[in-house]
Amino acid sequence: MSENINVYIETYGCQMNEYDSELVASIIAGNGCTITRSAIEADVILLNTCAVRENAHQRIYGRLQEFKKLKTRTIRPVTIGILGCMPQNLRGELLEAHEEVDFIAGPDSYRRLPDLIDEARAGRDGIEDLQLSKQETYSGINPRRQDGVNAWVAVMRGCDNMCSFCVVPFTRGRERSRDPAEVIDEIRALVADGFRQVTLLGQNVNSYRYGDSGFADLVRDTAEVPGIYRVRFTAPHPKDFPADLIEVIAGHPKVCGHIHLPLQAGNNRVLDLMNRTYTIEAFEDLVRRLRSAIPGLSLTTDVIIGFPTETTAEFEDTFRAMERIRFDAAFIFKYSERKGTYAARHFRDDVPPDEKTSRIVKLIELQKQITGEINQALVGRTVEVLIEDRWPKDDSQVVGRTDGFKNTVIP
Repeated sequence: MSENINVYIETYGCQMNEYDSELVASIIAGNGCTITRSAIEADVILLNTCAVRENAHQRIYGRLQEFKKLKTRTIRPVTIGILGCMPQNLRGELLEAHEEVDFIAGPDSYRRLPDLIDEARAGRDGIEDLQLSKQETYSGINPRRQDGVNAWVAVMRGCDNMCSFCVVPFTRGRERSRDPAEVIDEIRALVADGFRQVTLLGQNVNSYRYGDSGFADLVRDTAEVPGIYRVRFTAPHPKDFPADLIEVIAGHPKVCGHIHLPLQAGNNRVLDLMNRTYTIEAFEDLVRRLRSAIPGLSLTTDVIIGFPTETTAEFEDTFRAMERIRFDAAFIFKYSERKGTYAARHFRDDVPPDEKTSRIVKLIELQKQITGEINQALVGRTVEVLIEDRWPKDDSQVVGRTDGFKNTVIP
């Protein structure tokens, strides 16, 4: 790969994509390139994309329109590559419909990026590498991170759950876990670089398994690394939350008392259509066990409204479940069809857009009320906050989070 090339990386989507962009930056820099924070100064622009939400698609298409003018510069015309889940999901459509795109690469193809960039800059058309791997965990590559307090650490890749609405198993392949010794070595290096919190990542972290080591073992070993103040993880699946993981969260002071536990729906028929493999009763039983074992636990969640064939009464079941469970916060989305998923192939997206809007507004208002009440109960309490940065709105303030993931602004 040619040296003295400026590469700009822009990231969309989940924390796993953030981590993957750090892997990409390491691979690119290791081949003699410079990572730049300016698209205008770049010789190569890489967009690391998300295929889970329609909103992410539209933002990426918009950015491609903005970058078109950089393709026609007489000095330093830019090469554009689309990475991640979106090309894996849409495949040839990106190259056929967007002539400004020079190459595409899936989440398991990043080791080949230097070659793909060279081929594109040499003028070859239609370059793609979308091969999924059953082994790739990017072993031996240390992510190139920005300075900060928190570091993302992917402990596994892929997903075997096959939720009917989700494209991840098709864009990221089958589950495979990293060697725990390698993960701990990465965390020790993070401590040496000044990081004080790690967030362990996986599409379903409680499926982590490497030999005799399960996820609870990995969380415990991470918390025992000298210099680490806090350990977080995301996201577990409610279907198989292990008892030993509950014990680790409850028993180790460095493991944060916050769990992001995706509900998705509060009606059993809809959960079954989603292939979530648990009932609302089982979910609520898990919540009771978690709160009993972990006093002060903070729970957040994901919810999808307007799933195909969801009736008004079934939405009301979700609304009442949210009232009962009282999450600290919730990410609430309208269902949007994803190409290649079971739902897209077998169900018609038949809930009218205005009905989806009405339902999501109602649920968001409920969650705002619950979040406000939970946060108000913290007034007057003294809590420990790990400072992350200066507050963008006021340089005289700093911002950080509590153990329970509450955002806090401090003079």
